Amino acid sequence: MTPLLCVLQICVSIVLLWKGSDILVENAVKIAAFFGVSHLVIGLTIVALGTSAPEFSVTIGAAITGQSNISVSNVIGSNIFNLGFILGGIAIIRTIKSSPKLILRDGSILIIATIAILVMVWDRTLVRYEGIILFAGLIFYNVMLMHSEKRSRGDIPRQPISVKNVLGFLLGLALILAGGSLLRNGSVGIARLAGMSEWVIGATIVAAGTSAPEFVTSLAATVKGHHELSAGNLVGSCIYNFMGVLGTAVIIRPMQVTSSARQTMLFTVILMIVAIIMLGTHKKLTRTEGIVLFIFSIIIWVVEFM
Repeated sequence: MTPLLCVLQICVSIVLLWKGSDILVENAVKIAAFFGVSHLVIGLTIVALGTSAPEFSVTIGAAITGQSNISVSNVIGSNIFNLGFILGGIAIIRTIKSSPKLILRDGSILIIATIAILVMVWDRTLVRYEGIILFAGLIFYNVMLMHSEKRSRGDIPRQPISVKNVLGFLLGLALILAGGSLLRNGSVGIARLAGMSEWVIGATIVAAGTSAPEFVTSLAATVKGHHELSAGNLVGSCIYNFMGVLGTAVIIRPMQVTSSARQTMLFTVILMIVAIIMLGTHKKLTRTEGIVLFIFSIIIWVVEFM
């Protein structure tokens, strides 16, 4: 793949991602109103699952082909990108509001999952039963989420929905997935031309490419004032990446990873805890806190490249 083709793919992907995210957010809000569920839950489930599709595609594909380092580092790097660069970057542009549910319920699950994966990768191997534990954790989380939403559903008025809204949501998702795929391919092409290692490619360039849907979707939601959908999408995507995507990949094929996995996961645990604590302070993430998260992510990237 030539450098010019890589750049062309990246340029086209940006257009697809921006347009797709705008359409997806607009229709996701209407779907939430129809089902009588909050924007937070829609962000944590439907939108998070949709925007995590690129990570699923890359991670599972890499696992099947035996590229364990790309498979694992993509998931870890995507989550660093989600709660570091993206959450921090959006907060720099505009303060992001959060909620106690997001912090106590969803944030706690994310931190537990992150620590669990740190323990799992410490011996540089991920075996099938560990993948089953992660995937079972995702099922438990979704059951808990739906039960929690069912108890409070009566407080949210239902609104009508049209076929156009459903088709619009699917169209937005399709554009985001197509854009994410092009961005990923272009980014990987440039990285390989530069002679980078598989772990660094997965944790940085590929992670940035597969996290692009989360970025454009959360930014669009924040600009439109749907803060819970924005924050829920990022936290939810991290949960799906760790427990759903990585769990499935390890069930399909046990993996061995480089010793760099320990260091990266230690950074990830710290970042996840700091991000959740900051989201819980005064029920919002301020510009100053966003700058801290963003800078911390840059430090992680510098260490990875070194």
